[in-house]
Amino acid sequence: MRAFTEPSELRRLVREGLGPGCRVTGVERLRGGSKKGVYRLTLTGTGAPPTVIAYSWAPQENFWPSVPTDPLAPASGLAPFLAAHHTLDAAGARTPHLLYASEPDDLALVEDVPGDTLETAFTTAPPRAAKALAELGETLDRMAAHTSPHPGHTASATSEGLTLTRALRDLAEASARDTGIGAARPALSDRLRELHAAVTERTAYSLVHGELGPDHVLLDPDAHPVLIDIEGLTHFDPEHEHAFLRLRFGPRYAALARPTLDPTRLALHTLALHLSLVAGPLRLLDGDFPHREAMRGIAEHNTREALRLVGLPR
Repeated sequence: MRAFTEPSELRRLVREGLGPGCRVTGVERLRGGSKKGVYRLTLTGTGAPPTVIAYSWAPQENFWPSVPTDPLAPASGLAPFLAAHHTLDAAGARTPHLLYASEPDDLALVEDVPGDTLETAFTTAPPRAAKALAELGETLDRMAAHTSPHPGHTASATSEGLTLTRALRDLAEASARDTGIGAARPALSDRLRELHAAVTERTAYSLVHGELGPDHVLLDPDAHPVLIDIEGLTHFDPEHEHAFLRLRFGPRYAALARPTLDPTRLALHTLALHLSLVAGPLRLLDGDFPHREAMRGIAEHNTREALRLVGLPR
């Protein structure tokens, strides 16, 4: 049985960060995290907010098996979280307010944004969702304007080269785990190389979240979008961001689409994304991740989409 972060650690975090007058009266581990633990803490005491969110990047909170060094893999830990939080603030993108960080313990306290997710609001509050979706597009524009001459954390590679390298590795792994991908491996490899060869040189890279689905956007009481799960923030192709946005937002993506995107790069990132979302979830199932049917569903859907892009049936 996996042991998560002890409540005593979370109580200590609150005392250190918010003062001895704040006491924890309830601890709830929220569903969904695979690399960190996310806890809603109910508080009491003079000046204490009703609830706060605690993040824990303790090793026992991470369900992912170790993989070879991957410059495109989303970072994990307090240090990348703090760096991303600072960068997004400078770019004018709202995230939950940081209340306290304990660097030796890889723990942080942030505000508990009192609203729903954009994903939920699409169904329960369409006017709020429409307002937030329009503002999210503006946020993405501000992030796109925050550029770097290098992709990710390296000055010695191109974004398309990094994407191809990772996609071919994901293809090899997915081929060993899924017979449909295995049979289509030559066609998928050829298509990746064809798209890689067709892209033109780029000299500036945008700030991208990397996994910005509607479940990673909270809505505050005024329906302003608040970005969460930000540790993977980096400078990369905006097409990398938009491939994920298009996948996760479906027909609502039209409000976020931008005419400046390179269609060839978008095609490369789209196929690479589908392969990543086959290999990654199947790798996660090697361990004890609890929400197994959801992961199988993600892998199955992206298998179909990858094969569709090279004209093959599932």
